[in-house]
Amino acid sequence: LCCECGQAHPLLDNHLYNFQDEVDDELICHICLQPLLQPMDTPCGHTYCFKCLENFMQEYSFCPMDRKKLSFQQCHKSSLLVRNLLDKLVVLCPFKAECQQTMQRCELEAHLQNRCPGFKKYKSELQRKRNPISKGKEELPAKGDTNTPKDPELPSGGSSLVAESSGAAVVSLGTAEPGLVNPAFEETEEDLPQRSSLVAETTTIEIHREDPEEELGMRIVGGKDTPLGNIVVQEVLRDSVIAADGRIAPGDHILEVNGVNISSVTHCQAVSFLRHPGPVLHLMVLQEKGFSNRTAQQDCSSSSREVIHVTLVKRDRSEPLGIKLIRKTDEAGIFILDLLEGGLAAKNGKLSRNDRVLSINGQDLRQGTPEAAAQIIQTTESRVNFVILRQSGLQLGEPGEDGSTSNSSSSSSSNGGSPVHHRRRPDQSHYRRKSTYQKKTVAIKKEPKESLGITIGGGRDNKNKLPIYVTSVQPIGCLFRDGRIKRGDVLLSINGIDLTHLNYYEAVSALKSNAASHSVTLKALEILSLNSPEPALDIREQGFSWSPLWITWLGLPSYLHFCQDIVLSKGNLESWGFSIVGGFEESKGNQPFFIKTIVPGTPAFRDRKLKCGDEIVAVNGVPAIGMSNSELIPMLKEQRNKVTLTVVSWPGSLV
Repeated sequence: LCCECGQAHPLLDNHLYNFQDEVDDELICHICLQPLLQPMDTPCGHTYCFKCLENFMQEYSFCPMDRKKLSFQQCHKSSLLVRNLLDKLVVLCPFKAECQQTMQRCELEAHLQNRCPGFKKYKSELQRKRNPISKGKEELPAKGDTNTPKDPELPSGGSSLVAESSGAAVVSLGTAEPGLVNPAFEETEEDLPQRSSLVAETTTIEIHREDPEEELGMRIVGGKDTPLGNIVVQEVLRDSVIAADGRIAPGDHILEVNGVNISSVTHCQAVSFLRHPGPVLHLMVLQEKGFSNRTAQQDCSSSSREVIHVTLVKRDRSEPLGIKLIRKTDEAGIFILDLLEGGLAAKNGKLSRNDRVLSINGQDLRQGTPEAAAQIIQTTESRVNFVILRQSGLQLGEPGEDGSTSNSSSSSSSNGGSPVHHRRRPDQSHYRRKSTYQKKTVAIKKEPKESLGITIGGGRDNKNKLPIYVTSVQPIGCLFRDGRIKRGDVLLSINGIDLTHLNYYEAVSALKSNAASHSVTLKALEILSLNSPEPALDIREQGFSWSPLWITWLGLPSYLHFCQDIVLSKGNLESWGFSIVGGFEESKGNQPFFIKTIVPGTPAFRDRKLKCGDEIVAVNGVPAIGMSNSELIPMLKEQRNKVTLTVVSWPGSLV
């Protein structure tokens, strides 16, 4: 059963729901004839599910309703109003026998994961069926036993967690390290038996580009001039170089670029390093792997093993799974090296790198080869059943052993030092909230037919709800001749018409209609020069795709912030799954609270709305401004099962 909707459907198809009431025909997709999911509007005025339209457009080049010529690139997301109406449709829990609850469609996944007795019963029964070998856990080495496991058929996995990175290191983040405030990872007494600290791993990744000038396709936040400290990946863009490689994910910390340590450079300097052209880019990244169990932590030579059953469903025999299989020089068997971005296995999400493949479709591969596995997969019509052995990460000692927690409590909320567990004094440079903009009024006389000559970006329909800003000033219009409006200026009004609440198309219309007059008065916020130098930041930034750096948004006045509420739900024994930095300190004054880390497998990770670099404005309606983290953390921990975070999300800098 699907873990999001609780019903059985092909992996690549839309989720299924049992709606309480009949749904208005205007909200029905005319491809699948179900209520719309991720609705997309066509230029000819029709609306379809994202997946339905995407699949249809792979075979045809016209609208399914009126057969007008159409390409997928011309379509766009439906309005927020429509998406909210759809999300609020009332559905029944699919486990009617055990649970008679109703809820909004957008709340069903959280209900299944955290509250539904029927889904909980289903998962436990499934686990019993899938894991008859669970008795093998009794054969695991006992605490303190430093010998390798005695089971000759299931040997211990290799010490390297990433096969192609010989320098892979597993580190513990569950420590009160300077600069990393960690409410999500702190344990209560009830948590103690279940989990200990966060396991992370540093890996060197080599990125190849056919065009040395091509952008990598990821957005980054952080820098030593912000409370985040490290450079953190906020987003990986679809169809980009990074997405095609598939090894870097949101939340990864970038430590080195081509051998240069960027864990303690400013945001602008990091952008410059990452935008440097070249055919090959070497990145050292720190990737979080989730929480380790306490048994593995207590003895680093004791390896916890888990046998897992995974089924992937192919649409036809020729469909690839998107898995790279390898052999290791020091171990028999086959291991998963990588899962290709967008592939069947990556979308399924249950296979992981370094999993050892024990069998496929019942054929024993414990001594097999990647070629033999590929042959089995290729000749399978539909269902590919994997049995894999997963090795837990090994820890490098107890958290806090090296004395890195000896700083005063006030330093624990300062700028974010590298989360790698080592001795390092926090950098003295820190971020102070200050305006990086100043207001200006530009009044010009012009010919009625003369254009303003600017292009704009942003708009409140943008994913990040940005204000309208200037992306370029063309050398053909009156504003270029005047010289006072510059690229990066935030436009507030034109001839008294407020632009701050308009979407992109409304703003374009307002600018065009007012440009027809003899005089134009523009009010704008001008970006001031940053404290940090910006070497080479104009590389590949010319033209219409330009956008301001992440750090420049942080100083915008609060009336231009677009706040959104994110509601997280969790079970009694779960942590929220994110860490924060920032807050009030006597030596530094008020600093914003930022999300620094989101842990795989936790409520914050599953919800997918919270991003690294998001600013927390309020918790359950209580403003966070002026709070220290010693005040905010208890407030977060007091919330047992549900918390509402009010956040501002600015787009990271594109590299």
